Amino acid sequence: QVNELKGNKSGEKTSDLRRDLDELWQGLKRNTFLQVTSVILLLLVAAYVGFGTIFKVGVDEGYMPLQPIAFSHKIHSGENKIECQYCHSSAKHSKHSGIPSVNICMNCHLNVNVREEARPQIEKLQQAYMNNEPIKWEKVHLLPDHVKFNHAAHVRADKQCQECHGPIEKMPIVYQHSDLSMGWCVNCHRKPENNAPVGCDTCHY
Repeated sequence: QVNELKGNKSGEKTSDLRRDLDELWQGLKRNTFLQVTSVILLLLVAAYVGFGTIFKVGVDEGYMPLQPIAFSHKIHSGENKIECQYCHSSAKHSKHSGIPSVNICMNCHLNVNVREEARPQIEKLQQAYMNNEPIKWEKVHLLPDHVKFNHAAHVRADKQCQECHGPIEKMPIVYQHSDLSMGWCVNCHRKPENNAPVGCDTCHY
């Protein structure tokens, strides 16, 4: 009998819960204000997610492509203290930083002894040098076609490479450190100490 009573009470509670939920649902269906509010809330959430997804298109933060030669900025720029502009010599007078030619690489590697584990990579370099072929490096820092970034302007403004490229001197493999989005660029230009232009034609021309 005790078990039967417990079973009946449990069944009554379940029935009451279902009845309450049904009444609540019927009330919600009759409440026009709540329906309109729910629709607006859902639309706002959808717009937030949608625009968030759209604005991430073309943002390649963390992008790290494999290169034809395993070049380590950590060794060259970090350990050996080679200046960025020794290899990227056009950065100070051109819109583009430039990719170092095989000749620039061989200026050192015709004479410098390298670690044993690096020899296969140097052999690739030497092969390209002897065949007068460029190294087909993969582009890491990607910008949309309608955006024009001028390296020379930033070098003349005494900006350090790390401000955009991150701790490049610590990277065994180069990756895109900053998101390079419009907001990221504009936030830097708006800093009073930078005294940089913020007009649309600064980057879009």
